[in-house]
Amino acid sequence: MTWKVRYFDYPVQFKVHEAEYMEIIKGVLSKGAFILSEDLRRFEENFARFAGSKIAVGVSNCTDALLLSLYAAGIGNGDELITVSHTFVATIEAIKFLGAKPVFVDIADDHNMNIELVEASITPKTKAIVPVHLNGRICANMDKLVGIAEKYNLIVIEDAAQSLGATYNRRCAGTFGLAGCFSFYPAKLLGAFGDAGAVVTDNEEFAEKVRMARNHGKGNKTDINFWGFNCRMDNLHAAILDFKLTILPKWLKRRREIARLYNNELSGIEELRLPHPPEDGGLYYDVFQNYEIEAENRDELLKYLNENGIEVMLPWGGKGVHQFKALGLDHFKLPRTEELFKKAMMLPMYPELDDDQIRYIVQTVKDFYVGRLKFAATIYRENSLKTV
Repeated sequence: MTWKVRYFDYPVQFKVHEAEYMEIIKGVLSKGAFILSEDLRRFEENFARFAGSKIAVGVSNCTDALLLSLYAAGIGNGDELITVSHTFVATIEAIKFLGAKPVFVDIADDHNMNIELVEASITPKTKAIVPVHLNGRICANMDKLVGIAEKYNLIVIEDAAQSLGATYNRRCAGTFGLAGCFSFYPAKLLGAFGDAGAVVTDNEEFAEKVRMARNHGKGNKTDINFWGFNCRMDNLHAAILDFKLTILPKWLKRRREIARLYNNELSGIEELRLPHPPEDGGLYYDVFQNYEIEAENRDELLKYLNENGIEVMLPWGGKGVHQFKALGLDHFKLPRTEELFKKAMMLPMYPELDDDQIRYIVQTVKDFYVGRLKFAATIYRENSLKTV
């Protein structure tokens, strides 16, 4: 299919800064410094500053960022971790591969963890809470969540893969708990040319454990302190990300502009539930990694948009983690999460989208619902005439 609007357009984003990217790649290759070198250290310093944290540790991807963080925090066999099913399976993989047990709570209407349900799920085996900040919005009432964690002596590890630059009450995603984990998957807010991720923390002892764990448990070139992993961020990714970090504020601003356009144009359609619009100076600063809507007649809308050349996505194929039967978690009953996955859809959202493309998307969505109303009205009129 020839798309008029891609869900995410990698070639377009590359072309805008092609000359800078090629110069950076040439610089890294010419130095021959590929692993744990100066480019990585510089990016870690700059990223920590941007993310509102004291320390950042670059790793291979966000799945490994979660795994290393939980590992360094001492999570292991039999521990229970409270989290959500409305997330990518990676969040739960990190828990399961350490022998721990995920305990799901339902979501709130903002599609993030319902903090009001957390305390009732705590047991003597609970060791940590893993909130997931989805779609560029921080979970509501993180202050309350931190208070619950302190009350029960629990660790908080934030999955902030989709919320770099978002704030709640002027505090950055990833800085509420012991650690925050970020993704630099190519389509993320800050994307590498492949996989990469980072852990942020204010705890130096914890950070050092993560550093060693990403590099086979090595404390220096000659000493190994514990069993570790090979989860290092390549210097080439670090150099590219460091450059992109300087553009990120402009990209986030554009995402918020696009979200505002969507909200303004689609808010009159009763069949849609839209994300919260961007706030200026309010409690939330959302960065719109995705523009996730809830739509009546979702499957028909998706088909209609595709037929008109608009590429859209269902979050994680249209299922929460507990709905994949092979994973053995389908004993959890999560009504709001399950309702969401019957209706959720993500419209194109990336900084290079132009206003004409957005208007085309909006008009096509409007045409779908107006067309359904006309069809329903015709059927109603025909049925009424038959009964006369």
